[in-house]
Amino acid sequence: MNSISLALQSTVAGFGSRVSGVVQNLGGVWLLFQSVLRDVWTRPRYPQLVIEQIYQIGVRSTGLVMITAAFTGMVMALQFGLGLEKFGGKLYVPKIVSLSIVREIAPVFCSLMLAARVGAGIASEIASMVVTQQIDAIRVLGTSPIKRIVVPRILACLIALPLLCILGNIVGIAGALVVGVAELGLDPFFFYNKVVTTISMTDLFTGVGKTVFFAFCISLSACYFGLNVQGGTQGVGLTTTKAVVVASMSILISDFFLTKLFFVLFEKV
Repeated sequence: MNSISLALQSTVAGFGSRVSGVVQNLGGVWLLFQSVLRDVWTRPRYPQLVIEQIYQIGVRSTGLVMITAAFTGMVMALQFGLGLEKFGGKLYVPKIVSLSIVREIAPVFCSLMLAARVGAGIASEIASMVVTQQIDAIRVLGTSPIKRIVVPRILACLIALPLLCILGNIVGIAGALVVGVAELGLDPFFFYNKVVTTISMTDLFTGVGKTVFFAFCISLSACYFGLNVQGGTQGVGLTTTKAVVVASMSILISDFFLTKLFFVLFEKV
């Protein structure tokens, strides 16, 4: 009986500790967000650092995004085509696949790929700077680490991710077109016309609009966990894992609420 009681107390204490940690992290992210909003408008600004981060975050991620989008579009076209062919619905493949890619697949998959590659990179880089006391050196020199380290990475994510999403839309639909023509026997001009007449500006806006929020999730969580690394060099790996997991979960959870919000705003059912 005593052992059961001790196990129950340990479980409750562990659950309380995790809830306390989550609340503490949410508060820390909110404080960091406020600092970023305050520092982004004040001088000095570092446009060269922003351009450098756009290259590191955006340009160096194009290959990963293109491969992911191309094969995702090809798989979707194959799955929908073979499934709908049994019911004579193969001609609806261009509409279904293009809408799915533009509204959901490209924004979410591009963001998850960026969370894995860029989120991990930002968190480990900043954590290493904290461990080696480079952040303290920046403070000693009278420069805000938020302004010099955090703000350029967040701005670069906000610029790069929507552009990568647009690239993912194009490549994903092109991959679906290749499979539609080669595997399903669809006419390429028919496929193209159906895509053009199906996708509206609202679809593009809602898909790309989500990536702005996702960019905040990726960059802000990566910077927060990097700045709050614990355990010296051994904690850098754990910090990187936390940043990727939190960013990925934030993307998937917020995607539902953003989708619902856009449906309400644009009165779609």
